[in-house]
Amino acid sequence: MALDELKSAIPDYAKDLKLNLGSVIGNSDLPQQQLWGTVLSCAIATRSPIVLRELEPVAKENLSPEAYTAAKSAAAIMAMNNVYYRTRHLLSDPEYGNLRAGLRMNVIGNPGVEKVDFELWSLAVSAINGCGMCLDSHEQVLRKAGVERETIQEAFKIASVLQAVGATLEAEAVLND
Repeated sequence: MALDELKSAIPDYAKDLKLNLGSVIGNSDLPQQQLWGTVLSCAIATRSPIVLRELEPVAKENLSPEAYTAAKSAAAIMAMNNVYYRTRHLLSDPEYGNLRAGLRMNVIGNPGVEKVDFELWSLAVSAINGCGMCLDSHEQVLRKAGVERETIQEAFKIASVLQAVGATLEAEAVLND
């Protein structure tokens, strides 16, 4: 199984990551589509070839073709939105907030899966990319839809662990070259 291979690649000094990886994926209470859509969108967002290579096949097995595409779409659109909205938020000139974005984001309105799932994946990717505006926006949509805080937390726990695993394995690849 790819998850076991990924865990075995984690060095001993990062044992907590190995344990957390097994926990956030193997013991998740999320429904399969939410879980594997979160895993796939976050694996893409980590920019780690190792993480993506190991987890994508398992995600693809556990997702419908529509959900698989939507999870990749969430990673793609949030890669753009997180930079745009984080920058707009970080600039000290508030007038940027009054300017029209003018960027296409049609997939958010019609992701091809349940809106709640897409919002959860978008929130998780936004956690990796560090966009507070996007995190707040997606969290509010999820909460308004009745999603519990524990479910939302589950998504950003997956994001945090996959990001840490990706960073650790990429560092090890460089250090061991």
